[in-house]
Amino acid sequence: MCDKSWVREFRGLYEPPLYWLIFSLGAVGNLMVVFIFTTVRHRLKTMTDVYLLNLAVADLLFLGTLPFWAADATRGWVFGLGLCKILSAVYKINFFSSMLLLTCISVDRYVAIVQVTKAHNLKNKRLFVSKLVCLAVWIISSLLALPEFIFAQVKPDHRGNSFCVLVYPNNLFNRTKILVLALQVCVGFCLPLLVMVLCYSVIIRTLLQAKSFEKHKALRVIFAVVAVFVLSQLPYNGLLVVDATQAANTTIKDCAISGHFDVAGQIAKSLAYTHACINPFLYVFIGVRFRKDLLRLLRQYTCGLNQRGLNKMQAVPKRPSVMSDTETTPALSL
Repeated sequence: MCDKSWVREFRGLYEPPLYWLIFSLGAVGNLMVVFIFTTVRHRLKTMTDVYLLNLAVADLLFLGTLPFWAADATRGWVFGLGLCKILSAVYKINFFSSMLLLTCISVDRYVAIVQVTKAHNLKNKRLFVSKLVCLAVWIISSLLALPEFIFAQVKPDHRGNSFCVLVYPNNLFNRTKILVLALQVCVGFCLPLLVMVLCYSVIIRTLLQAKSFEKHKALRVIFAVVAVFVLSQLPYNGLLVVDATQAANTTIKDCAISGHFDVAGQIAKSLAYTHACINPFLYVFIGVRFRKDLLRLLRQYTCGLNQRGLNKMQAVPKRPSVMSDTETTPALSL
């Protein structure tokens, strides 16, 4: 039995401050995204809008679990078996839903840019279809996260501290663990990545032949979101493959190497968590429509504060108009 107390000490020092930072930045950013999407009139105009709103909701759902994992890293799991199972499944639901939603965005952009005639014919049905697709994404993600819920357990270490961990059945060649890990990597990463690469390859070829640059503005945010998610998830999924190989034939037998592998897993996992706080800021700095909507709301809020100050000095207030009744944002600008 390997003594990995130093690994737990590293986790207790490394994870809590990082998790709280991700939680703080992510909560502010994603709440801002949800606020923009739900308060600006006619904001949900495209299927991509619906997908991005669901992506922000998924990130908020996941971010709500980070304070619990930070507490687990410092003083062990004190929240009971039920929360251990639920919170273990929430991350996987977020992971699968995010990958599937990004896949849906790439397919939607492919239809809108490459299959223009088909997109126009389905214009009136696309929002309804996108809501059905999102419902299917959440159901599929929940089903794929069931193993996390089933196998999550609260186990004590040699010091008597309890931790929320995954405990797979000890069957022949660890088949259950290998099957679960293979399903996660294939369905949650490889398949969506393949679809995204194919769609965006055709989109790039189409845009290179186009004269308008408006479509390039619309794609900047999508490319950035996809790139950040893939780069943040690739190390974690790579380690899942190594973990599956280790479960099959125990390739890592040295305790020191095994401990360093565990540390690498913690770092890769925390890197995967960062996508939840990076995405909203990509919308603000890259998305044209989102940036305009945010500035409009900020101007409205500022004018509202100034007007309340004037109301105290004037008997008859005069409120300036800051919101336009017409939507001037380009249709393809995010």
